[in-house]
Amino acid sequence: MSTLEKALVIYKSKPAIITENGEKLTIQLASGETIKLRPKDITLLHPGPLASLKLLETPLAEGDVAGAWELLQGSQISVQETAELIFGEYTPRTAWEIYKLLSDGLYFIEADPKTVQAQAAEAAAASQAIGAVPRIYVQVRTPEDVAQILKKRNEKNREQEERELFLEHLRNGTYDKVNEGRFLQDVEALAFGKTDKSRTLRDLGKAETPIEAHKLLLKIGYWDQFINPYPSRFGCSQGSARTPIAPPPQEDRLDLTDKPAFAIDNPWSTDPDDAVYLEGSTLYVHVADPAASVPNDSEADLEARSRGSTLYLPEGALRMLHEESLRHFALGLDEISPALTFKISLAEDGSPDAIDIFRSLVRVKRLTYDEADRLSEEPILKSLFDFSQKNILRRQAAGAVTIEFPEIHLGVSGKEIQFSPIPSYRSADMVRECMLIAGEATARWAMRNRIPFPFVAQEIGDLPNEVLPGLAGSYQLRRCMRPRRLSAQPGDHAGLGLSVYTQVTSPLRRYTDLLAHQQLRRYLKGEQLLDIDEILERVAAGEAAAAATIQAERASKLHWTAVYLEDKMGSQWEAVVVDIKGNRVTVIIPALALETQVAVKEPVSYNDTITVTLKSVKLPELEFMFILP
Repeated sequence: MSTLEKALVIYKSKPAIITENGEKLTIQLASGETIKLRPKDITLLHPGPLASLKLLETPLAEGDVAGAWELLQGSQISVQETAELIFGEYTPRTAWEIYKLLSDGLYFIEADPKTVQAQAAEAAAASQAIGAVPRIYVQVRTPEDVAQILKKRNEKNREQEERELFLEHLRNGTYDKVNEGRFLQDVEALAFGKTDKSRTLRDLGKAETPIEAHKLLLKIGYWDQFINPYPSRFGCSQGSARTPIAPPPQEDRLDLTDKPAFAIDNPWSTDPDDAVYLEGSTLYVHVADPAASVPNDSEADLEARSRGSTLYLPEGALRMLHEESLRHFALGLDEISPALTFKISLAEDGSPDAIDIFRSLVRVKRLTYDEADRLSEEPILKSLFDFSQKNILRRQAAGAVTIEFPEIHLGVSGKEIQFSPIPSYRSADMVRECMLIAGEATARWAMRNRIPFPFVAQEIGDLPNEVLPGLAGSYQLRRCMRPRRLSAQPGDHAGLGLSVYTQVTSPLRRYTDLLAHQQLRRYLKGEQLLDIDEILERVAAGEAAAAATIQAERASKLHWTAVYLEDKMGSQWEAVVVDIKGNRVTVIIPALALETQVAVKEPVSYNDTITVTLKSVKLPELEFMFILP
């Protein structure tokens, strides 16, 4: 019989018996599995013979581990010597017990025999005798090491005991927020979307999801309902851009301060980035010019690209560009503003005939939509309103789809939540038409000059043969619309009724608009343009980030709507029927700009106004239940 057969060896930290000798050894594991391998892939624990690995499970008299450690502190010895000192004999059973002590690592650990000459020589001789199977040596820990390990283990045990007590408190409702809050960090991280795991939820037998995490945090009072987790959950930055932007550089700009210019927006708008004026048949669209100080691939550009757009939340705006840049570039905040001007010659039907794009200085007057509506018949603005009606008719004749839903302004200040309906302003339509003309004219200009550019296109699905009137019709049409598409290739924007289109009027708010301005400035200055691949790469990154921003905005509005409604159970609301599926109808509650479903018992018709009663709100799930009174 070979000296190797029936020897006890260690393979991947598990015991095994050598069953066959040769150039390669055959070992058998406790599971019965046999494996052929090279001698260097195992380590010898006892030369045997060992008849069965089951013998390693037999009871063993308690040895004096602590006494042996005190005697041997800091030394290196063989497994045989250690076993004889602790258990009085060296057998496969005592050798296995020594290996378990090495695995525990408190008093002893495996040593490298190369560090001790005498043991190394002995190990080498033994290895030659049994086929070069390496042996295990024992390193005895110092008192300092043992004390440190015991301290850590005691701390870990104490932490585990405290954690078990914390879980018990969670289950019976006696959770201590002050002393046990540290155990909820994993739950909070999951609720914020910073991780997809939670040991606490797993230990409680709950699903490891952001919704379950949110529910638990609310239930125990660690969070209140005024914490909005959605910006973080969708990966959005938690503040405005941090990269400072220099003021506009000194460069040639056409002085247009003698001409009127009007920045028209909602009263709560703080970042006006466009202003308009119509002189005869020439439309001036002035746009903020941050690209003057934000060149391609600068630090500010990269940060803006990673955000995609400004995140507008009910509790405030998290800006794509540094907050301080507003005072340099937003139109109308100072008496004179730098701008990129789109001077557009209009045809009789309102379409763009020609466009000239240049840097300018403008004097902008800010107006709210309400103020502009009241001035709509004044000569200074009347021509703008007349133009906008022409352009609306032109686009509708080309198949533009008009979708109108109730809008509200949702504002949150501290713990005060306000819903303010946004009226339908003629001036809002007028400003929109000016922006569309600027986008259409610029897209044509970019095509004509063969400039790689971020174009916007959209297809429409199958429209119904007969569109319903009112809100129900808008609901029908919205379901037919397909997502817009940004690319470096121009295409029809069927939703707007335009054969080609781009967006250039919101460079303070949208990254792709900023990208368009950067390309425009390169062309105007005679610099090398970004090529199509570079445009596509930047568009893809900006749009991916902007998609997360849109999701965060939508979820945040639903969150604050749910918070607003939580203490209004039983309240009644007027709702408009927009879709009917048997006894389930989809309704829109105009006062909340909220779409939901209710069950009806009596027949209803499209666009009927019905009264619904709030029955329940599930804040973490963003779910609302309304019923008929």
